Amino acid sequence: MGQLIVPFQGQHASSVEFGQLAADSDIAKYDYVRGTISTQPEAWSSLIFQHRDLVQHDGKIPESTFLRILPDQVDGMMQYMKMVMSVHLLDGPEFATVTDDTNAATGVLVVDRIDRFTLSQKASIDDDDSAAVDVYVIAINIETSAVTLSLTRGGAAADLSAYSVAQSAKLYHPGAQASGFTSLKSQLLSLANGGSATLFGQTKLDYPFLQAVQVNGSSVTAANIVEKVFDGYSERMIKGKGGKAPEVLMSFKNFGSVLKVIETSKGSFNVVPNSRTTNQYGWATIEVGSVDGNTLRIVGIQEQGDDVIMYLDWDSVTFYTNGMFRRRKAPDGKEFFETRATTGYAYILDHALYGDLVCTAPWKNAIMHTISY
Repeated sequence: MGQLIVPFQGQHASSVEFGQLAADSDIAKYDYVRGTISTQPEAWSSLIFQHRDLVQHDGKIPESTFLRILPDQVDGMMQYMKMVMSVHLLDGPEFATVTDDTNAATGVLVVDRIDRFTLSQKASIDDDDSAAVDVYVIAINIETSAVTLSLTRGGAAADLSAYSVAQSAKLYHPGAQASGFTSLKSQLLSLANGGSATLFGQTKLDYPFLQAVQVNGSSVTAANIVEKVFDGYSERMIKGKGGKAPEVLMSFKNFGSVLKVIETSKGSFNVVPNSRTTNQYGWATIEVGSVDGNTLRIVGIQEQGDDVIMYLDWDSVTFYTNGMFRRRKAPDGKEFFETRATTGYAYILDHALYGDLVCTAPWKNAIMHTISY
């Protein structure tokens, strides 16, 4: 693939003078800058089916029926891949953070997002002072949010005492650190607040239009979250020069706090009638109005992290891709790859996603950061 050009507005025309025309040599022009995606990120999901299982299930395995066998597995894998990509594109390469390393020597780590783990899952663990290492999930305790990790699939628990909370230990999907997609969080956050310094090759601080409005969320609590969300909305409308009212994206934890505040503070905030819905992606939405007449559409997302809240103008967000999720096909048209071992035949089915997420107008958006109640 060659370079993909991503155009950004750098400045707008601004020549306004009183009592006279601007000199033709002194007129400020519109300016556009060229960002580039030089390497197209990609993600793959893989399924393997054993020959004996297929024969037992259907009695035969002609290609015409192969992809209809065990459909729950194919559909389940695609839903899992979409969840992984949602987490990655919204929040960045890590999918969980270690919150307690007391029993790390026996492979047990407490994490903030236990919902993102499954048995036999392969991951990479890394922190600020250790080399990354591949691990496999061998046990999950939903009640305590603890996972037990091994260095081999199905092996014994590993000594992971080198990976500590103090050094910000995190878990990643394989390859996500080195070859991941560009997250919306990194694009909207400034470098000072944990985001990237550049946006597809252009330095954010060189152009105000490449800078999203930064809202400090360090004072957010479960009790004042709705008030702070509206304060952030006002800040975005002022610094973002008005424009289209954004949708407010937040985690289910923050969304739950919003619902509690609304229930107990009906005099200050009101819910737009019939606005609470859940769509096909599992996003929960509610429209909330305040006493000043502003109305916000608040969206709770399973894949969103707890530490940020995003105010998004969706017209400024584009996913550049050449086909979205695609099943890999061989030149002869087959959609599976056959392998042979002494234990029998197996068939591998792969799906891919190529592309990258681009916020083409960060200035139209805002992000509340450093939320930690």
